[in-house]
Amino acid sequence: MNNLYAKSYTEVLEILKYLPIEEYKKIPKEEIEFYKNNCDNQYKFTINPSLDLKEQNISRKANAVLVYLFKNYFATEVQKEKLNDILKNNLYKEEQLKKGKYSTKNIFHKKKIEKIGTQDNTSIVPYKENIFIKIMKKIKNIFR
Repeated sequence: MNNLYAKSYTEVLEILKYLPIEEYKKIPKEEIEFYKNNCDNQYKFTINPSLDLKEQNISRKANAVLVYLFKNYFATEVQKEKLNDILKNNLYKEEQLKKGKYSTKNIFHKKKIEKIGTQDNTSIVPYKENIFIKIMKKIKNIFR
């Protein structure tokens, strides 16, 4: 399994240790076992219980797994709707950034500007033979 996912599963398991037992039991055992089987055992992650979860140093992938767990096992219908709206809005913003960044109009426009800016008044330089090449040619002509 990918090392980043293994580390994120380790972080998720550490965070789940701090859940109340009633909440922890809402998560299916198969899912917990999946995280345990695919976690990185050498990666040590500690959580500070005095800090809020937002202030913890959690990876983006672990955060995504926690959002998934919250949405599927803990959230009410109203919370699920709000979460779906937030996720859709974030996806829309990301797509707009990609669209602006990789727009064909912008790509070709930048190339035109670069091309125009890099044009110099270059002229063709006549080719002059090196003195050694001239001598070599004369020697070859003598032996022919």
